[in-house]
Amino acid sequence: MNNQAPKGMRLHIGLFGRTNVGKSSLLNAITQQNVAIVSAEPGTTTDPVEKAMELLPLGPVLFIDTGGIDDRATLGAERVARTMKAIDRTDLAILVTEPDGWGDAEEGLLHRLQERQVPVMVVVNKRDQGPTAPALREHLERAKIPFAEISAKDAPQETAALIKEKLLQLAPEEWINSRPIVCDLLQRGDTVILVVPLDEEAPKGRLILPVQQVLRECLEYGVRSYVIGPDQVAESLDQLREPPRLVITDSQAFATVMPATPPEIPLTSFSILFARFKGDLDALAQGARALMELTPESKVLIAEACTHHPFGEDIGRVKIPRLLRNRVGAGLTIDVASGKEFPEGLADYDVVIHCGGCVLNRRGMLSRILRCREQGVPVTNYGMAIAAALGNLDRVLRPFETLRDARPAA
Repeated sequence: MNNQAPKGMRLHIGLFGRTNVGKSSLLNAITQQNVAIVSAEPGTTTDPVEKAMELLPLGPVLFIDTGGIDDRATLGAERVARTMKAIDRTDLAILVTEPDGWGDAEEGLLHRLQERQVPVMVVVNKRDQGPTAPALREHLERAKIPFAEISAKDAPQETAALIKEKLLQLAPEEWINSRPIVCDLLQRGDTVILVVPLDEEAPKGRLILPVQQVLRECLEYGVRSYVIGPDQVAESLDQLREPPRLVITDSQAFATVMPATPPEIPLTSFSILFARFKGDLDALAQGARALMELTPESKVLIAEACTHHPFGEDIGRVKIPRLLRNRVGAGLTIDVASGKEFPEGLADYDVVIHCGGCVLNRRGMLSRILRCREQGVPVTNYGMAIAAALGNLDRVLRPFETLRDARPAA
């Protein structure tokens, strides 16, 4: 992977702290570039600044430089709110402070990160201005929080090497040995069929991102892939000497692909693979089953992680609402929310149906699932919602049991 890797496939590293403690200087030192504006004026960083880079052996990462948590400027409250929301998409956190600058703000931020189970290290910046306060050092050592003492402005190369070393020690093992999307269920030499409609919402001349990622992984793992259109399933199965190990389809083609695929051949969708890869498969399956309990008086939220110009038969705004209303009744209330900002108030909804989250990292998707759980709202994703509405949910979930059980013991 290189700097063209999708944001959702990158390890997200957030920099947090008060205004003017040196977060932007630290980011510039780590990246060895002038990514963020550095100024003595408090509140220089407003909206979070992002920088993608390759950080070996972790691979592609995304640094998020946030505004100060003590910003008291005119728009300070809004900036602080955006900083706190950045925690939801942070995989590793760097809490920046000064040698004698630890207080309630830092302690509260540390608690918030730990509550979200985000691994965190403390960077004590500006060591050129004096030693770390003994009370702070003792506090961090007692709490077993890794920390580094640096001068980002005066020793950028030394700072970069030290922080990279600490981040490698802090990074979860699954990010060093990246999690597969599907090939942990397959073996080298297996055959899969990828059923890919030409999606009008994909950029011209390109396939949608989940298809690209599954195909790339199959190539890397030595799995033979046949890419076909929805109307070629029966013909392709007849031409194969042996049945494929798995058929993976776009969820929007379920109605065409399922009747053409014999029930003994495992079948699932790209969206459902991403439900497991990016989120919590069991939680999202429970949410899909909750769709069967909807009534005409129910209220559903369709949530998209990205913003795009909707086309005529948009899956979130047209196809899924039509499927649900055909099943439940025209009175069903359906709202749509899109973009980075996930709605705060969810308790009024009976179910949240989320997109596949291809632009989110896993922590970002898990944070959204957790938000729904905290408010007692079932959550599922597009692929599972479509399968449930068509009465085929059990079939598209079955491969995760049958193929896993068929794997040889390690």
